[in-house]
Amino acid sequence: MLLNRAAAAAALFVGLSVVPGGAQVVGHATLGVSMSSLQLVARGYRASKIIGSSVYDTSRHKIGNVNDLVITPDKKVSFAIVGVGGFLGIGQKDVAIPIDRFTRMQPMTLPGATKKALNDLPAFHYSH
Repeated sequence: MLLNRAAAAAALFVGLSVVPGGAQVVGHATLGVSMSSLQLVARGYRASKIIGSSVYDTSRHKIGNVNDLVITPDKKVSFAIVGVGGFLGIGQKDVAIPIDRFTRMQPMTLPGATKKALNDLPAFHYSH
């Protein structure tokens, strides 16, 4: 209890307030998440574990690598940028795959996909 009071006092000192559930608020904007939300976040997938991972078809044949994840302007992870073709990164191109097309995230499994099908997709290029 003393620790919670000390944390609340320290938060107020730096301009933050602690709301029930442990989230921090600056003015009217919540900065953190509540304890119940932390449990949901902890069960999610880490971008650092997904980026660089191999992509497989349903027969467990490797068909590409996840090079990036794109967060759209509406703040959702919508696409995995998958590198396909080439050898050791040379001649490889990126394609955008909607994240909901993957049936598994560990290992990354893309049903119905083949190396040829991914190579036939238009190349993805970043706008900036």
